[in-house]
Amino acid sequence: MTDIEMAREAIESTYIGECDIVEYVTIKNDITKRNEHKEEKVLEKQKCRISFKNISNSNQSETTNNVTQTIKLFISPDINIKNGSKIIVTQNGKKQEYKNSGEPARYETHQEVMLELFKGWA
Repeated sequence: MTDIEMAREAIESTYIGECDIVEYVTIKNDITKRNEHKEEKVLEKQKCRISFKNISNSNQSETTNNVTQTIKLFISPDINIKNGSKIIVTQNGKKQEYKNSGEPARYETHQEVMLELFKGWA
């Protein structure tokens, strides 16, 4: 086993969640001949891990403390997640819907995808 394979196995051993990847696709209705939009699940039960980090804003005052939470998904580098996809993550007994925001950071051992809470299709 190579060093990369051992590193990937070590990272994947930390995956305690599962996710489904859903895309919003356009299909042509054969009857009406109109384009319609629908959700399509492209991947199911992919092993993953969510990481949370709270970042305090430096413009803190006596009455407000602005805190931003960053959410990062760790998942196999073999998976292609299109920008704007819905990612439904189940981890620690909690199910939550997110969307990916931007391009993932891809490494030989894993990829890191920044997430936002899913609020609907754009």
